[in-house]
Amino acid sequence: MAASKRPTIIGHIPKLPGKWALIVIPFFLSSLMSGIISLINMLRNLGWFDGFIQLWLYNWMISWAIAFPIVVTLLPFVRKFASLFVDMAPPK
Repeated sequence: MAASKRPTIIGHIPKLPGKWALIVIPFFLSSLMSGIISLINMLRNLGWFDGFIQLWLYNWMISWAIAFPIVVTLLPFVRKFASLFVDMAPPK
């Protein structure tokens, strides 16, 4: 009888257990949102110029450092508020 193998990400690195989704999802969501918003705001306000990417990456990391803890902190409250409008019961 073969032992059950955990799914892997790359090579032999195992995937995180499901409970980590509470941190991983906000991590990726805050990354994408802060990156896209900072890119759009910089393009609108400064336009494209030499060194744009470096300045954008710098500003993005600052935005992300603020966005990630805010998303993790507020997510339980947002879920509770959303449940006032959406039936959050799992489908039967």
